[in-house]
Amino acid sequence: MQTFNLPKNPKVLIFDIDSTLYTCPEYAHEQIDSQIRHWARLNGYSADGARNMISDFRRKWASEHNGQKISLGNLFKFFGVSIETSIEWRKRLFNPADYLKRDENLISALASLSKKFYMICVTNNPVEPARKTLEVIGISEFFPKIIGLDTCFASKPSKKILDTALLEAKAYFKGKGQPEEAEKLSYSDCISIGDRYDIDLSLPIELGMGGILVSGAEEVCDLKF
Repeated sequence: MQTFNLPKNPKVLIFDIDSTLYTCPEYAHEQIDSQIRHWARLNGYSADGARNMISDFRRKWASEHNGQKISLGNLFKFFGVSIETSIEWRKRLFNPADYLKRDENLISALASLSKKFYMICVTNNPVEPARKTLEVIGISEFFPKIIGLDTCFASKPSKKILDTALLEAKAYFKGKGQPEEAEKLSYSDCISIGDRYDIDLSLPIELGMGGILVSGAEEVCDLKF
């Protein structure tokens, strides 16, 4: 676990989902690879040929962007696959229940955190499969709101997504009868938590949030504030 610029009195925790709120490399891989295989079938490529094309593009992108990584949704746009198409693929190409299960340790950890903070999920999956993932793990109740790929039609990293998450947090505090708290709420009151620095943390930190880089659910269970 690595921490970056943590605020003294955070009010909002913004969680990534995949490989952050669960630890299952097989499922994380299948989400990516199922889309690549589907794209290959549609275009008459072999699966390995498509994988090589994607890998080559990732390497080229990183070399031209100071080593940064690019999300699959943003990558696919360069191959003519729109965000709207990515959304439809992600809704039907994989099923979290085939790979994940209830996580009692994580449930306990998030139950404790939810008493102190407003928590929201921000993911590059659409809301529907993201919600299914949280339900399978047993943590859906702690995240009444999910900002997904089909919320803003943008893939992380995106300021539009983070702006939306902040607006949801403001709405929460207003709904709790704390309008002054909502009005003052800013990025500096938030912490972004995820497993990929370039995708989940770099932009939030640039905007003034704190950041916590984790390797999976076990490290989320160890979060202490």
